[in-house]
This record gives sequence, structure tokens and C-alpha cells, in this order.
Amino acid sequence: VYKRQPYHFEGFTHSFQPCYDFKARIQKDHGLTFGADYNALYQAASDSLGTDHAAGGVVRLYGTWTLLGRGSPDTGALTFKVENRHRLGTDISPQDLAGEIGYAGLTATPFSDAGSLLTNLYWHQSFKQNRVAFLAGIVDVTDYVDVYGFVNPWTDFINLAFSTNPTMPAPDQGLGAAVRWSFTDDFYVLAGLADANGDPGDPQDSIDSFFGDHEYFKHIELGWIGSWQNRFTDNIHFTAWQVDERKAAQVDEGWGLAFSFSRKLDDHWLPFLRAGYSDGGGALLDRSVSAGLGYFRQGRSDVLGIGMDWGRPAEETFGAGLDDQYTAEVFYRMQLTTHITITPDIQLLVNPALASDQDRIWVAGLRARLAF
Repeated sequence: VYKRQPYHFEGFTHSFQPCYDFKARIQKDHGLTFGADYNALYQAASDSLGTDHAAGGVVRLYGTWTLLGRGSPDTGALTFKVENRHRLGTDISPQDLAGEIGYAGLTATPFSDAGSLLTNLYWHQSFKQNRVAFLAGIVDVTDYVDVYGFVNPWTDFINLAFSTNPTMPAPDQGLGAAVRWSFTDDFYVLAGLADANGDPGDPQDSIDSFFGDHEYFKHIELGWIGSWQNRFTDNIHFTAWQVDERKAAQVDEGWGLAFSFSRKLDDHWLPFLRAGYSDGGGALLDRSVSAGLGYFRQGRSDVLGIGMDWGRPAEETFGAGLDDQYTAEVFYRMQLTTHITITPDIQLLVNPALASDQDRIWVAGLRARLAF
């Protein structure tokens, strides 16, 4: 009989049993689940117009406090998350590396130098055996719009081409609301809006902008899921979005469409196919098609991910006459213990749109995550 050993250093897990017990008591007695993590990333490019390497870190504290309906399918809960994003001894953060190498995109989506941020503070309420649910407050629309099995940039792909949809100009975290209706066990519709000028560094400014500027990012999604438990991995959906003109930022209005397919096979394989189209709105790409495959290693929590993307840079954002660019990314996530993850990552950028003299650029990265 095969004995599963999910972590490379399984023995360390038992050392933290008192911590697990404490968190379990807090959840049982008060309905509060919480956690914290520290994420670090180093990236180096084979060529650059300027700086060719970057490092950054992000510390996060997050949780959910269930105040209504605890133990039932219909709950009311407050979700919160605060972060600090910073450079680690380099001139630029990993999120800025794309601009240095002439790539129309982002080689590392969340690793910026933005400082302290409030990225979640919203109420989530479900009704009718979780058939209907809504959320409202400070939200991150990429947490629930056009998501799939590898959407998490802290653990999976980190290039924007794969972690979200590069044709969708999703705003930074700010005030917003959304509602989901699961009209069968398998099909759902999701719709909402959010402040197009979200600013997690100044939540009060986001609130003033929402009610004062009336510039919104709006979305609607129709999708199929295999089951509620596997709603991210077994998911097929179509998304439509529209964003208002952002006058202060001098960005025109726009709209777009997205498609996503992912389905886990045989508990080990997760293929995906995603596509997007945009017309204005400040997106990085106005056409994109990506495909890839994930492999979940038997007996371990390790994951191998491979992705490839074709993209056409948005003329409204970068100007006319740019070549199409191609992106490939491979990562291998090693779950050393329950709390420690190491992820080597390599990206190949072919015909980077803003570096006309470069045929290809390699970006090697190493990411580490410590979570409790």
C-alpha cells in the first residue's frame, strides 16, 4: 500500500500542533479563522534596457470572522486582509522588472513596492443554502472574477499572462460589490461593480472616489463548475466587462470578453485554456490566448505548472505598430513543510513588444513562502 507523505520534511508539522490547536479553539469559540504569511521573490533577466534583477517581499495578515449562521450553509462573515509590499535590497521591485526589459506585461504580479495596503475588508453573506451570495466592501475583483485553478500568484504562476487575464484592466483593490446566483448545482451567474480608481494605500480615497467620481469597473460572468468544492479547478466560464472613462488618469472607457476552461483529470492533471479580448479601458493586451498544464505529484503536495501565451499589446496603452509577443512560464512548487514553500520559476519572453532589438529574454526566479 502506498503511504502518502505530502511534505518533504513531514516531521516539522508536529512541532506546530499547539498553534493548530489554538487556532482551532478560536474558530470554534468565536468563529474567527486567521493566518499570516511572508512571501519573497528574486528575479533576474538575461538582458535588459536598464536594471536586470529585482527582489521583493510581501507580509500579509488575513482572516474571516463568521458572525451569522455559524455551522450552517448560510453565513454572514467579515473578511479582512492587510499587507506590506516592499523591495528587498534592489533598486526596483519585481513588478517593475517588465518595464526595464521592454515587456508589455508583468513578470511578477503582486510583488511591488507599494508599502502598507488594505486589500480586503468586506462583508460576505449567503442565502438559500448558499445558492445566492453577495459581498460588499473593500474588494479585490481578481479574487472572484475570471478565476481558475492557477489564479493564485502567491503559490502558482506569477506572470500576469497566467495569474489573471492581461486583456482585463482589473482595478486595484477598492470599494465594490458583487452577487452570485447558483441557479443549478452546476451553473452560476456572477455580476458586480468596483471602483475603477481603487487605491488600497488610501482606503478613504477609494470610498470618496466610488461615491464622487462614479467611474466603475463592471462585470458579469456565466459559468459551470463540477462541484462547489472544486469550483476553481473544474470551471468553465464566459466573462464580459466594461470600465468607465477614468478622467484623472486620462484612460478611455473600454470593454472586453474573456473565456476560461480548466478541468482536473485523474487527480493529477489540470489542463487550462484561456482567452481574452479588449477594446480600450487601459488593458495591457487587447488579444490574448493562453494554454497550459499542471501536474500534481502523487504522494506529495508538489505542483508543476507549464503555461504558454500569445498576446497582442494594446494600441491604446502602448501605441501602434508593436509586434505580437509570446510568453512561456514553468514553475515547480515544493511544499517542504506545512508552512514553507519554495518555488523555482523560469519565464521565456519572445519578441518583447517594447524591446524591438530583442528576440527573446529569459527571466529566472526563486520564490519562497512562509505561512502560518
